[in-house]
Amino acid sequence: MIRSPAEGSWAAMGTLPPRLPVEPLGEPASRDARSCGVGPVVIERTDPRVEDVLALLERHLTFSRETSPPEDMHALDLGGLLDPGVTLFSARCGGRLLAIGALKELDGTGAELKSMHTAEEARRQGVGKAMLDHLISVARRRGHRRVSLETGSMEAFVPALALYQSVGFTPCGPFGDYSPSPNSTYLTLNLE
Repeated sequence: MIRSPAEGSWAAMGTLPPRLPVEPLGEPASRDARSCGVGPVVIERTDPRVEDVLALLERHLTFSRETSPPEDMHALDLGGLLDPGVTLFSARCGGRLLAIGALKELDGTGAELKSMHTAEEARRQGVGKAMLDHLISVARRRGHRRVSLETGSMEAFVPALALYQSVGFTPCGPFGDYSPSPNSTYLTLNLE
């Protein structure tokens, strides 16, 4: 498995890992009714090593490092997104990257939302909600009974919490490898 260096990312080393093909999962792209003026928002599976995706991932990791203590920084880096149990999606309009989001397989019945990040210039336009709806739809098609997530409990995460709660996510305890922390909020959505 390819891992990123301890310094944080392959980009920090000025190099990228070898490109691997992204295997199709038979999951159709979502064409959201929202438009950026040049067409619909298209959400589809993507390779985290694509240049603009990697740049948005770096912004996501920077945000996570700036807002969360190191022991509670759970954002996936490039190596984590290359894990075979993780599927990354991008939202684009007219070829321009607007957002990323991932699903991580937890067990036979659940998945975890990871790496949800909307480019600053695309916020408050429904792109994050479109990505969230897509990830939930993919989890349902894969037969998962629940989708869970961990996010911060600090002020910077209030908009994300509001988004998740708006589609029915409810508080839950730590899951997977997480431990109780005052800096983390754990949420789950029952898909049954």
